[in-house]
Amino acid sequence: MVCRLRVRVAGFAVLLGLLAGCAVNPVTGRQELALFQVSTSEEISIGQQTFPRALQQMGGEVADPQLAEYVQRVGDALAKISQRPDLPYQFKVFNDSAPNAFALPGGFVGISRGLLSALENEAQLASVLGHELGHVTARHSVQAMQRGSLLGLGTAVLGGVAGQGGYGIVTQQAGQLAAGLLENTYSREQERESDRLGVDYLVLAGYDPHGAVQLQEYFYRKVEQGAEPMWLAGLFRTHPFSKERMLELQQYVAERYASTVGSPLYVLKPQSFVRAVAGLRRLQQGYTLYDQARQFEGQGQLSKAIAVYLQAATAAPDQALILTALGTAYLKAGDLVAGQQHLNRAVQLDGQYYRSRLGMGYLLLEQEDYPRAVRELEASMALLPTLQGAYLLAGAYEGNRQLAQAVEMYRAVAKADAGGRLGQAAAERLQELERP
Repeated sequence: MVCRLRVRVAGFAVLLGLLAGCAVNPVTGRQELALFQVSTSEEISIGQQTFPRALQQMGGEVADPQLAEYVQRVGDALAKISQRPDLPYQFKVFNDSAPNAFALPGGFVGISRGLLSALENEAQLASVLGHELGHVTARHSVQAMQRGSLLGLGTAVLGGVAGQGGYGIVTQQAGQLAAGLLENTYSREQERESDRLGVDYLVLAGYDPHGAVQLQEYFYRKVEQGAEPMWLAGLFRTHPFSKERMLELQQYVAERYASTVGSPLYVLKPQSFVRAVAGLRRLQQGYTLYDQARQFEGQGQLSKAIAVYLQAATAAPDQALILTALGTAYLKAGDLVAGQQHLNRAVQLDGQYYRSRLGMGYLLLEQEDYPRAVRELEASMALLPTLQGAYLLAGAYEGNRQLAQAVEMYRAVAKADAGGRLGQAAAERLQELERP
């Protein structure tokens, strides 16, 4: 079967040079243009490499094992009746106040703390997860790699480049691909296709499809009222919403699933949902203060930010994300004692967030405790390789007399940030270390 594509005659030779063939949409069965082929195993590999980085970029996972198990169970119920039940699905809650959700290739789905706490019942949660699942089953993110600006990064990851260790172009490409996939904006048709698939999955899993209608009506009220900045920065940025989209979904439910209305076989399940998110909702005031403090810090009002971070830590005690921000703010203010106190506690509570380990590494480097600085900065880099972390780790290696590792890391930073502040500083240190 031949892919059908309308092209300008002048561009046809170029297209022939790039065209690798056709890809089959697992949902529709249609042949689609693909500049390079991505097998299921490669799709899974991309998701496995980018999902942990994406979660770190968005605040890390919410440290609530019961909530995590609940969300995974709801997602699994939908995944097993989808067109692609054999993918290694993961459904995670990431620690961000902005209402948001995303899907990466291979079955990796995230929903934010902010969106989850705003919902009312399990059917609405299933609607969010089902919609994102639709993007996975229809391979919408893979299509973005096959057709768009992520082509080069996708081929690099498929070539195994991002699976190597260290820093520089190696890890940059995996990180850039993760960021690109998160920023990828779906087309109107892709959003509508995922809406319909999400409803289909809801019904097959025994949920009332009215949950999907409720969700879209809630989104519409947000748009009508003038969406708050967090909505515009989150869900509505990558998932374009409109009244027409809501009406089309309502019509789809009315025409295809009229028999579910009033049927006891299809449920919304508000009680189980409220129980599952109760702990999350108790923390809301603390995270509201945390978001305010972040704004003050971004505006350069560091003393005011610290004061509000302290209020947030009181309202929501033992939250690693809040303590990490508070400790880091103290470091910026030059108070290493207070910084160490809060960062230590953050790492004790949840050592799986790169910023807390990065802050501890910086602190230990300042204290010239090089062996411990190396351990903390290596942990930070394993969670999310960053330019700042790489530069600090190079300094820790140098202080710990691991000169070969220091040279390798400085060289990687100099190459990755050529012309930048850290890149130039790394090049200078490299020159010093390599001087005869």
